[in-house]
Amino acid sequence: QVQLVESGGGLVQAGDSLRLSCAASGRTVTMGWFRQAPGKERDFVAAISWNGRGTYYAGSVKGRFTISRDNAKNTVYLQVNSLKPEDTAVYYCAALNSGSLTSVETDYDYWGQGTQVTVSS
Repeated sequence: QVQLVESGGGLVQAGDSLRLSCAASGRTVTMGWFRQAPGKERDFVAAISWNGRGTYYAGSVKGRFTISRDNAKNTVYLQVNSLKPEDTAVYYCAALNSGSLTSVETDYDYWGQGTQVTVSS
């Protein structure tokens, strides 16, 4: 069982940047970020392969968000730039024990509790 703990969320203004972190209690393969805005379903944001060489982004964040990982620290990061009010959501970290770069929520085996990002206009 792998535990995931997110951090780095907060209240920011439009145009600001944040770096979200997700610390895993053990080694993981593919890791991803999802987000859930108030009253909406949870959506895929980005995923990264075990060695960091493969990444996959949702179209809505491509070019503004960057996913990366440090396997020595068992940590994955999400750099979020040029934040918009519509980026307001709870951001969740997820991990799966396979090499698939997938955007499908049900493919992921482990989930964190989430970190709130609120962007004011």
